[in-house]
Amino acid sequence: MAKKGEPGRIAAQNRRARFDYFIEETLEAGVMLAGTEVKSLRLGRASINESYAGERDGELYLFNAYIPEYTQAGKHLQHEVRRPRKLLVRRRELAKLLSGIRREGVTIVPVSIYWNDRGLAKVELGLARGKKKVDKRQAEKDRDWQRDKARLMRQRG
Repeated sequence: MAKKGEPGRIAAQNRRARFDYFIEETLEAGVMLAGTEVKSLRLGRASINESYAGERDGELYLFNAYIPEYTQAGKHLQHEVRRPRKLLVRRRELAKLLSGIRREGVTIVPVSIYWNDRGLAKVELGLARGKKKVDKRQAEKDRDWQRDKARLMRQRG
């Protein structure tokens, strides 16, 4: 039997999403991939840093996600590297997401792509509101203080 992706293993992660946005709500969505895209994701070479999710023809798509070509496949079997990929969500979740992005200042950002326990690729989407520069500075101060506090606690005992 063929080995599937390890459950919980992250294939791609958007680390800047939590720094640049307030993530108000997250949800899991399936993603429609071609065979060479799945193989390339299993190698862990994808990037979703500049990607976003949006509506096209009443459906949800992942735009600008970079999944490189799978080098072991032939030239005629390759996929487009930055093509829009359809996201699979329930009708009620889709309605909630689309009403969310119609509000001002709210967008849908992919937080990570990972393998679920059945070996299927899933995208964790976040309903996000952009942070201002002041908010980013405060988050950086808080993170630095937590690191310094942990260092002091280790030194003391």
